Amino acid sequence: MPIKLDCVEFCKALADPTRQKILEMLLEKEKTVSEVVEAFNLTQPTISHHLEILSRNGLLTFRKESKQVYYRTNQDNLVYCCGNLMSKFDLD
Repeated sequence: MPIKLDCVEFCKALADPTRQKILEMLLEKEKTVSEVVEAFNLTQPTISHHLEILSRNGLLTFRKESKQVYYRTNQDNLVYCCGNLMSKFDLD
């Protein structure tokens, strides 16, 4: 089920270019934190911080398998949040 939209927090989450790239990367297929770190010139704590912001805003799903955590873009919530955001500015 889609999250309740907080437009300001949603926009903040999407405003960062690194988070945008993470979402795009995780649209293709799920990846572990280590795999995401490898794709960027950033430290693991920095990537974890970005993943936490995206997760808190419902833009990622994750599953645990043993000690690994696999992340994927939550396409349903992304579409839902974008649609709600657009409706707030509907001038019709």
